[in-house]
Amino acid sequence: MHILAFTSVFKVSSLRPLPNSIVRNYSLSNKMTSKLPTNNPYFSLGGKDIWSLINETAAAKEAKSGEKVANLGQGFFSYSPPEFAIKAAKDAFDQPMDNQYAPPQGKPLLVNQLQKHYSKKLGYELSNNQILATTGANEGMFAVFFGFLSKGDEVIVFQPFFDQYIPNIEMTGAKVVFAKLHTPEGFESKNVDGSDYFIDWDEFEKLITPNTKMVVINTPHNPIGKIFSKEELNKLGELAVKHNFIILSDEVYENLYYDSEFPRIAASDNVEIKRRTLFVGSAGKTFAATGWRIGWVIGSEELIPYVKAAHTRICFSTPSATQVAVAKALEIADSNNYYENMRNQYKKKYEILQKVFEELDIPYTRADGGYFLLVNMKKVKLPELEWPELIANKPRDFKLAYWLIEEFGVVSIPPSEFYLPENAHLISDCLRFAVCKDDEVLIDAANRLKGLKKYL
Repeated sequence: MHILAFTSVFKVSSLRPLPNSIVRNYSLSNKMTSKLPTNNPYFSLGGKDIWSLINETAAAKEAKSGEKVANLGQGFFSYSPPEFAIKAAKDAFDQPMDNQYAPPQGKPLLVNQLQKHYSKKLGYELSNNQILATTGANEGMFAVFFGFLSKGDEVIVFQPFFDQYIPNIEMTGAKVVFAKLHTPEGFESKNVDGSDYFIDWDEFEKLITPNTKMVVINTPHNPIGKIFSKEELNKLGELAVKHNFIILSDEVYENLYYDSEFPRIAASDNVEIKRRTLFVGSAGKTFAATGWRIGWVIGSEELIPYVKAAHTRICFSTPSATQVAVAKALEIADSNNYYENMRNQYKKKYEILQKVFEELDIPYTRADGGYFLLVNMKKVKLPELEWPELIANKPRDFKLAYWLIEEFGVVSIPPSEFYLPENAHLISDCLRFAVCKDDEVLIDAANRLKGLKKYL
């Protein structure tokens, strides 16, 4: 979910600092001032991230052509939340106390509803002390990192990764250690499944050291669409027990799975695995309401107090009225077949895009879950163009993304963003398309993409 910074190429820490001349020429009350103490060693301002680059390119294309582009880039929704969720929000804003500070743990109404909701999904009774409402899933993960990590700790993150993980971990002083989800052979010439991406367990275990404090997984996975199997989760859990580290499972797309079930590491029968597990959920992804900024962290009673302590210092509490709206929306969704209907709608959305790539014989990854389609464009022959300076020396997927906007008016994201620069070649022939859009937008994009035929 998500808006991602372009860290793999335009690293925040490597961006051009504000020129000294600008600082020197800035005046207060018409008096020259000395240089302000702005040189944070982690954040340097300047440059342009991928979202600025892609969105400005798309905006320029619209201005030039006079037509809207088909924006399948960022993973936000082009449609409103369900009517029952909107009504719950309107009702909440009418209540005086629902517009005031919520308790740091969360509004009791939401905590109670999450307790009922997940006790049923996990197959055992949660206590309210295992639940924390957060200001979006990203703040929830940030609170987990700040609750447990300090200088010298190590956190294993799989490539491809959601880019927010990296700065959120590094700001605690901890070190990120990168593991790999390996791409199945032959993806450049045939469709593959999300489940075909795999972990080399021997390779992975060699990354574990006495300093390993945590491992982060994302299931369903952005951008692959992989759902970790019960066997994979159990193997990871056994390693967590063996080496005594915490597992943080990012499950913001949990309701978008396209098989019969969604395996959860927190549902393990092994008590020691459950003790070491935290998972994150998102109302934004669940109810097409990313702007409401409501997420949650759920885990053992031993772990949650540390997350709550960090959360209280980060933002104190989470928006009150939208917590109430989410609580009521969850209650209704648990009884009106909302999740099944949503999954069926997404299957159709995927089919709209998949059909055009099948017609073109361009391979893609069949997603097990989530709302992204990863497409391998190796067969596409890019024309010789004069590339903008910002992407001239970047991986091929940047050029593909730029060209798709300029030539066809279709917006996508270059997924080498999700890799370290030295590993960008593993995915630089691919593009990521978000299908969390109105069907009309997807149909428009599919029709435009038919024009790729002459470049194959």
